[in-house]
Amino acid sequence: MKNNQQSLSRVVLESGIEVAPLYTREDIEKTGSADDIGLPGQQPFTRGIHAEMYRKRPFTMRQYAGFGTPAETHERFQYLIKNGQTGLNVAFDLPTQTGLDSDDPCAAGEVGRVGMSVDTLADFEEVFKGIDLDKITVSLTINGSAIVLIAMYFAMAEKYGFDIKNLRGTAQNDILKEFIGRGTWVFPVDASVKLVVDTIEYCANEVPKYSPVSVCGYHIRESGANPVQEMAYAFCIAKAYTDEALARGLDIDEFASRLSFNFDIYGNLFEQIAKFRGGRRLWAKIMKEHYQAKNEKSGWMRMIAGGGGGGLTKEQPENNIIRSAYYALISALSGTQTMALCSYDEAYTIPTEKAAEISLRTMQILTHEMGLCDTVDPLGGSYYVETLTNQMETAIAEQMQEVDAKGGIVAAIASGEIQQAISEQAYERELAIQEGRTPKVGVNCFRKEEEARTVAFHPYNEENARKQLVNLSKVKAERNAAEVSKCLEKIRTDARANLNLMPAVIEAVKVYATVGEITAALKDVYGEYVEPIYF
Repeated sequence: MKNNQQSLSRVVLESGIEVAPLYTREDIEKTGSADDIGLPGQQPFTRGIHAEMYRKRPFTMRQYAGFGTPAETHERFQYLIKNGQTGLNVAFDLPTQTGLDSDDPCAAGEVGRVGMSVDTLADFEEVFKGIDLDKITVSLTINGSAIVLIAMYFAMAEKYGFDIKNLRGTAQNDILKEFIGRGTWVFPVDASVKLVVDTIEYCANEVPKYSPVSVCGYHIRESGANPVQEMAYAFCIAKAYTDEALARGLDIDEFASRLSFNFDIYGNLFEQIAKFRGGRRLWAKIMKEHYQAKNEKSGWMRMIAGGGGGGLTKEQPENNIIRSAYYALISALSGTQTMALCSYDEAYTIPTEKAAEISLRTMQILTHEMGLCDTVDPLGGSYYVETLTNQMETAIAEQMQEVDAKGGIVAAIASGEIQQAISEQAYERELAIQEGRTPKVGVNCFRKEEEARTVAFHPYNEENARKQLVNLSKVKAERNAAEVSKCLEKIRTDARANLNLMPAVIEAVKVYATVGEITAALKDVYGEYVEPIYF
């Protein structure tokens, strides 16, 4: 039958896998084994990490939010919680992300522009005032200055009476992907990895329910990687952090279950679902076979996934509502633990309140109307999906082997080799869209001549930026300057001695040392990263 269909035009996925016109059980056996499909909640977790999945508890709905001052962000958080959101995902402005204070000359014009501005513990006290951290989990989208912001979060929680032994939440804190994708690095590669592992070690001992790292294939994909590279590079990065933590004497089962992943969704529906099913199975095998993990939870690929802004368009922006709905569908069918659905206006602005509400309602419709929580892994057993799952697992493993052959992910990132490959790939992808070889509805096909329409942008409030500077000045005037200086020197001393810096940083934020001051103290010891020219 397949021979009669060879005349059909070829369909090749972005991952390089060719799609056949028809699939049978024979295809599953040729590409792997049907035995690996298994059951949900059982090794190797192809069908999900929990036995009952959404029948027991729906995925967490966590919208990316944060802008301007802590007071503004607090207001948005209260609005989202009131409307049914079950988790908060905090955005920070660029000065905070790069370890600068709001009064730094380099921060001019960027204070509160693309996220919340944070200078001291007082800002965290403001934004989380009255929020029950036992019921609402919080994700901190921070990397270069993550150790400081994590310390502030813990200090704030303790000040408000929460037991950090029971504190749940996640910090993005994946600095290696910053060198590949976003660019909010601060320190050299080796020192940056050291700081990440400091947080892993500290949380394993002191905050055992908190996830100190969310390894982000998301940003690698947004920067130009294909779906196979997204998963492979993320796993290589997770292994790099794991290896460093083990080198400190931690047992794999002391921390591996608190590692999490942040993945992207856009493109072919079945390819996206298969990358997660194949990736989840591969990660379980890596933990069990390579690291000899005994606790099954160590092999869980816990993930947040809900759509990537790279798949959205400025043209015909209402189409992004439909795109995002499909992204949400993919995320649910893939077995995500948390969904952070992109808003339709993210192609050109910070999400407006209305756009964020539409995304939240999209997730709620999936949960309450569309039956996505009725049964576990409804695509399990599909000839096409299982074959593609096998192919994606194999391709991801092969890509990881290529990275290992280059000396490992840390070496490949430090040399700029990974960045160069992804940059070139991103250029080729954009060229394919511009030339019409890759169809994009409303961009290079199904366009129509129409009047230029006005789209709503999230406003930038310069007055609130000035308020942030006033608040920072007030905190500096009222704090104990001698205590701040003492704590900053302790950070330098511990950094030179190669000690875990979390305790010293926590003490510094408690006396209201600023993000910029702590970062500067670390720069005194570690220096700064200089980006290689690679494209």
